[in-house]
Amino acid sequence: MTMTARGLEGLKSVTTSLFLAGLITACSPPAPARAPMPEFSDHANPKVNAPFMAPDLDVKLWTDRFEGESREVYRAREALVATLALKPGMAVADIGAGTGLFVKYFADAVGPTGKVFAVDIAEPFLAQIKTRAADAGLSQVETLLGASAKTNLGPSSVDVAWVCDVYHHFEDPPTMLADIHAALRPNGRLAVVDFHRIPGVTTEFILGHVRADKATFVAEIESAGFRLAPDIDTSFLTENYLVIFERVGL
Repeated sequence: MTMTARGLEGLKSVTTSLFLAGLITACSPPAPARAPMPEFSDHANPKVNAPFMAPDLDVKLWTDRFEGESREVYRAREALVATLALKPGMAVADIGAGTGLFVKYFADAVGPTGKVFAVDIAEPFLAQIKTRAADAGLSQVETLLGASAKTNLGPSSVDVAWVCDVYHHFEDPPTMLADIHAALRPNGRLAVVDFHRIPGVTTEFILGHVRADKATFVAEIESAGFRLAPDIDTSFLTENYLVIFERVGL
């Protein structure tokens, strides 16, 4: 078969284009390798806590947000407290107490002979808790100003440490967990409530706000001298989960 002049010219044109494209590709610098993005981080970004350190912190705004029906832990507050099986005379630390949602429930459970330590990094929150406790005659409530990796609880001072929707705010989890471990008495318990983080199920806000999933958090806590306690009924939770740990020696 003989190729026509027009066909030969077309072939030459295609061949030339392919040659030039290959030459450009060969001479171009290689595309920079894209570093894989880790799915999880091992600490919270300090920006997560920045709003609570603001000198003009709007306590009412946060109270409405933390203590409203739209928040699952508010709706489930009594069921959550019941899972701890608190007894009169016990000492509880509410770490990241915020506006004080759980303080009165803990105080009622441990009674006047017990102790409730409300720990937070925001002084305006602690001022509100102190006022609420005084108005309710809850002399067993004490407020403590904590830091990003320190509770300022005394050694062996509490039976239960409560961390509700706060663990994902820890900027230095190993140091904070060591501090909590030291504050717990022998056989003390650490209860952690946090958000499920499940791509495709969890909201985009939570995926961006909470740094890791339940399994990651459980592994971190277990490596800090805690043992996962037997499962409890948490069927009343959907957006959040509750896990309880027992203090063991390091």
